[in-house]
Amino acid sequence: MLFFGATGVGKTYLACALGHACCRLGLRVRYVRLAGLLSEIALARLDGSAGTLFSHLAKTDLLILDDFGLAPLAAAEARELLEVVDDRYQRRSTVVASQLPLGEWHRAIADPTLADAILDRLVHNAHKFTISGESMRKRKGGDGVTETAKQATLEH
Repeated sequence: MLFFGATGVGKTYLACALGHACCRLGLRVRYVRLAGLLSEIALARLDGSAGTLFSHLAKTDLLILDDFGLAPLAAAEARELLEVVDDRYQRRSTVVASQLPLGEWHRAIADPTLADAILDRLVHNAHKFTISGESMRKRKGGDGVTETAKQATLEH
């Protein structure tokens, strides 16, 4: 599942709501920001635990990758991401949340060949949702929910 939209429209909220529902069903769920995952992989490579980390990621029923495309991925980072998504492809579920529209994802990955491989695995058979509206963090009134948040739309 892929969520696209501007900052604050509810991408992470929806992804985490799906994760919460999966947890309630007894499934293994992991939420991580992409930058954090890449840092964790780099550290695991250094201490020799990368195999264990990749095994855990491959066995997680739902992996939520948040903030995809906030910073361009270098070739080494793209190789690590490819390993994660390839291990999960057609075996486990992955949710990706991004501020970038899908058409800009390719440019967020430095190596075009790796970009093709990663995006093919993420986009193939994915349900894609574009969320629009103003940031839910902008509060108007006292109820904690803005009028624009109430009007936010979800397109599939």
